[in-house]
Amino acid sequence: MNLLLAEVAQATRRLADADVPSPRFDAEELAAFVHRVKRSELHRVGDSDFDAFYWEVVARREAREPLQHITGRAFFRYLELHVGRGVFVPRPETESVVGWAIDAVRAMDVAEPLIVDLCTGSAAIALALAQEVPRSRVHAVELDDSAIVWARKNVEGSRVRLHHGDALAALPELDGQVDLVVSNPPYIPLTEWEYVAPEARDHDPQLALFSGEDGLDLIRGLERTAHRLLRPGGVVVVEHADTQGGQVPWIFAEDRGWADAADHPDLNNRPRFATARREVP
Repeated sequence: MNLLLAEVAQATRRLADADVPSPRFDAEELAAFVHRVKRSELHRVGDSDFDAFYWEVVARREAREPLQHITGRAFFRYLELHVGRGVFVPRPETESVVGWAIDAVRAMDVAEPLIVDLCTGSAAIALALAQEVPRSRVHAVELDDSAIVWARKNVEGSRVRLHHGDALAALPELDGQVDLVVSNPPYIPLTEWEYVAPEARDHDPQLALFSGEDGLDLIRGLERTAHRLLRPGGVVVVEHADTQGGQVPWIFAEDRGWADAADHPDLNNRPRFATARREVP
């Protein structure tokens, strides 16, 4: 075992003692970041090339600063995104949301589907859809002044059109034309603040996390926005907490112009997102 791998083993123990959820992965990822190699190449780093800066970034992770803030990057489906303080770090759970949305758009058999991503944050969802649905026209909306800076970095050179504004009043010029509305909005109840992981509670923007006493305030508003934007037969996809399974589909009720409202599980088989179709007259 070379020096770096021995240090990674020690870092893993420190991160585990700090209750970091994935201590081995994070220790290796930080080592790869500091030494500018892939995780699979850590064994090739010579002892004389070990960089003591590694222990500085391990200490930051030990203090529960998000791994992605330290490295400045987040991986989402086939994307590598710029992230840091001021923007919500995309989670693996959201990849299931995007996968369902992609399948739904492809099933529509629309030549150039029109897609709107509300509360886009880093623009992860919008960029994944633009990449994996090649002829799609994708609009992304973000309100937060800090998050929009990161989103601009990420969408540069892409087909995504980014809009700085309120999701609830977004894009009136597209009313009744959109094929898919997708959103990963804030959905944590204010009453659960103390139970949120430190990485999110202390580092993600509060605007991206909390939404009223039951966590559903913004989703209730997005229901009206989605109905306004979608064409008849268009689809909405909204992420929610696994504890809110069964509640969100009721927001997209038949008497409000929706059909086929349903919940869907994530990769861990927990209810993670709701979908509905705008009713066809």
